Amino acid sequence: MKKILFVASEGLPFIKTGGLADVIGSLPKALKDEGFDVSVVMPLYLKTAKSVHHTLKKEKTFNVEVGIIRTIATIYSKDVDGITYYLVEHAPYFERDGYYGYGDDGERFAFFQHAVLRMIEEKIVIPDVIHSHDWHAGLISLLAKTTYAKRIKTPLTLFTIHNLLFQGNFPASILDSCVGLPMSYYHEGQLRFKDGISFMKAGILYSDIVTTVSKTYANEILTPEFGEKMEYILSLRRDDLFGIVNGIDVDSWDPKTDTHLSSNYDLKTVTKGKKANKLAIQKELGLREDPDVMLVSMVSRLTDQKGVNLLLQAMGDIMGWEIQLVVLGTGDAHIENDLKAIEFRYPRRAVFYCGYNEALAHRIYAGSDILLMPSAFEPCGISQLIAMRYGTLPLVRETGGLKDTVIPYNQFTKEGTGFTFYPMNVNDFKHVLWLALETFTYRMDDFKTLRKSAMTKDVSWQKSAKEYAEIINMRLK
Repeated sequence: MKKILFVASEGLPFIKTGGLADVIGSLPKALKDEGFDVSVVMPLYLKTAKSVHHTLKKEKTFNVEVGIIRTIATIYSKDVDGITYYLVEHAPYFERDGYYGYGDDGERFAFFQHAVLRMIEEKIVIPDVIHSHDWHAGLISLLAKTTYAKRIKTPLTLFTIHNLLFQGNFPASILDSCVGLPMSYYHEGQLRFKDGISFMKAGILYSDIVTTVSKTYANEILTPEFGEKMEYILSLRRDDLFGIVNGIDVDSWDPKTDTHLSSNYDLKTVTKGKKANKLAIQKELGLREDPDVMLVSMVSRLTDQKGVNLLLQAMGDIMGWEIQLVVLGTGDAHIENDLKAIEFRYPRRAVFYCGYNEALAHRIYAGSDILLMPSAFEPCGISQLIAMRYGTLPLVRETGGLKDTVIPYNQFTKEGTGFTFYPMNVNDFKHVLWLALETFTYRMDDFKTLRKSAMTKDVSWQKSAKEYAEIINMRLK
């Protein structure tokens, strides 16, 4: 049985700040079902240490000595649902109030990657494949083929780009001080990027396989519009670049068994179930209780990338329509402030919950009719997959994984799983939201047909895991 080691900066069931954690929590289990022995390694953060340290098994303590990094790492493990999770303990680097955004992030995650490779050298795990995720693990492939080439069995390396916007760009000086590679990697251009070096670039150039999280995004990042100045670098790996759309954990996200809901439902009882959950969430959030009003929601990080600016620009018009609005999320301060003002401007019609509440998110998905995702770009997206699972129709911009996963409503054939638009402007956004409202109000039979089509769409990891397995097995031959 071939062994795959996932290397990531976060993952469920231990820590989550974004969609990466959902992938790390679900894809390993799906690959296990495909016949692989899968394990995961990530840092042991303060929040995790406080909650589960007493349940962890200590594996080994060893030195990590590279450049100015002269310290120790302790590896702990815990088995969850047949997957072994390894946690790298180093209190000064990882036991902090936050996870990212520190001035020494380059040093912290250089240490983490060296600790992972030292863990392999110490034979705690001996993988046939290392699957690294995003910039925090971007050096793994390069270091495995250079510094550690004679010390470990060289694995097949796979690198997944979850969001090209975040690149791990640091001063070139950390090559010598923290990475342990000669400055020639900067001077000769291999890792040089924006007057420094990029961990993301290392992952792209030195991994055997490069994947990203949807087919459309894989094509988009080869263009200047979406390439974040790395389109040329990615074009060099075009033949090894694959787009594989994400899935969701369909056991955790199941309206039939979801313990967070006031009323469970399935395909046969969706109309009754959605109405009951709408009334419940309206009551919980202080909205006017009316099962016949279209409830529109957004569960998202509140950034310009997510298209929240379109919603804010449209508010003066759309709040004159027969809709209610719920926004759950946190992000840029100016967006949060604007949304707080809207809640006061439209009492009992608009609600903004600043922060993230997992249980509340489940209830919002179940009680809403429409989920907004008008993103400027979206590598894959998870919220639209959850929404469809719950019979809530996503309204999305046709970009990245949103284009790959949401089928637009066809008024003539009655086909579709949601509503879509392409131009990134407020008029097109308002137009498609009006179409959704019109369909909800005057063509409810069509709306119910779309709802059932959305609920029957396969949003599990099974198909994606088979694609990963096919690529890996092809390269391992």
